Amino acid sequence: MLDMKMFRENAEVLRADHDKRKIPQDNIDEVIRLDNAWKQASYDSDQLRKSRNEAARGIAAAKKSGDSEAVKKIMEEVSSIGSKIEELSKVSEDYLKQRDSIRMRVPNLLHESVPVGEDDQKNTLHSLHGQKKDMGFEPKNHNDIIETNGWVDLARAAKITGSRFYFLQGDLARLEMALQSYTTNFLVKRGYTLVQPPLMMNKEAYEGVTDLADFETVMYGIEPDKFYLIATSEHPLTAMRMDEIIEPSELPIKLVGVSQCFRREVGAHGLSDRGIWRVHQFTKIEQIIICNPEDSWSHHEDLLANATELWDSLDLHYRVVNICTGDMGTVASKKYDLEAWLPGVGDYKEVVSCSNCTDYQANRLRMRYRTAEGNSAVHTLNSTAVATSRALVAILEQYQTEDGMIMIPKVLQPYMDNQEFLKPLN
Repeated sequence: MLDMKMFRENAEVLRADHDKRKIPQDNIDEVIRLDNAWKQASYDSDQLRKSRNEAARGIAAAKKSGDSEAVKKIMEEVSSIGSKIEELSKVSEDYLKQRDSIRMRVPNLLHESVPVGEDDQKNTLHSLHGQKKDMGFEPKNHNDIIETNGWVDLARAAKITGSRFYFLQGDLARLEMALQSYTTNFLVKRGYTLVQPPLMMNKEAYEGVTDLADFETVMYGIEPDKFYLIATSEHPLTAMRMDEIIEPSELPIKLVGVSQCFRREVGAHGLSDRGIWRVHQFTKIEQIIICNPEDSWSHHEDLLANATELWDSLDLHYRVVNICTGDMGTVASKKYDLEAWLPGVGDYKEVVSCSNCTDYQANRLRMRYRTAEGNSAVHTLNSTAVATSRALVAILEQYQTEDGMIMIPKVLQPYMDNQEFLKPLN
């Protein structure tokens, strides 16, 4: 969430940002109103405490003079003031809770370079990578490829779990493991610390990293323990430093997380969303940076460079787009997406998201670093490196041959005993 100073001192900046997003300003007004009410209630409570303290000092004098009636009267006054203080404290606390609950729904400030547009059709091209291969034949979509070769069993997974789960088997399972190993090695060599996070988080930690009002519909809850299965390792890795003051010498913190991810993925039913493209459980390798605010925009470009160089090394054709205002979520200040070309469906589809969340998550998580002027919020950034199921789809469709074989990207062959083609199970 945004620092309260923004509402108190720069409300016009917030209003301009909401106008850019084309969203109402009601929440800004309500946060400011509740903040003023909280400040007034806190002030009134402090004044009553002063009155109580002044009255209490008279008790000793009255006792010394032996005036029992005066002592009784003063004690009644002190008790009455105490009750009023207790009532005001509850009112003040309620104002504060309401204020911060609404403040958490006010989106992050957009970076000035974010393009203006109402939906994803207004995202702008940042860069184009690789070439569309001249297949020389009618390419199959990945659904047909996995069915023909027996690498995925959706029917049996649906039988024991439900739709959009799958058994990954044979050489495609080996290729998925090769992707994991190659990607983690790629980032570890660049100074990232490998972390395998918990796969569940409590509500407080989750509220620190995302807008649960928007995200809760795609998450799996665990009862009766009130945990959530993680939707990405970004969430636990960013939250792991919540309620901490970080020494400046530790920054930047660079992590690469490998985890299973769980999402409901409600409402997508197109051809390209079937098979293993949009599923409820998948593996993802994620980049995380926690840094000094003045360095976050250069780190955002570093994350994008890591992702593009990784995908370039796989020799896959894709594009990078700059996400526009209407397609931007609550948390990020700016976001790039990598969209891989899928010749089987003739479209580009998102495979990587790369975001700078500035101090938005850090304020929610109470995560700060020490400075000479006092403690200040860090900046947090995240980027997919590889969501393996989507990378597999891109490889299957772009590396298919006319005779139905699937070539293995050269950089992954050493992880598969230098094998050049995937072997079918059927």
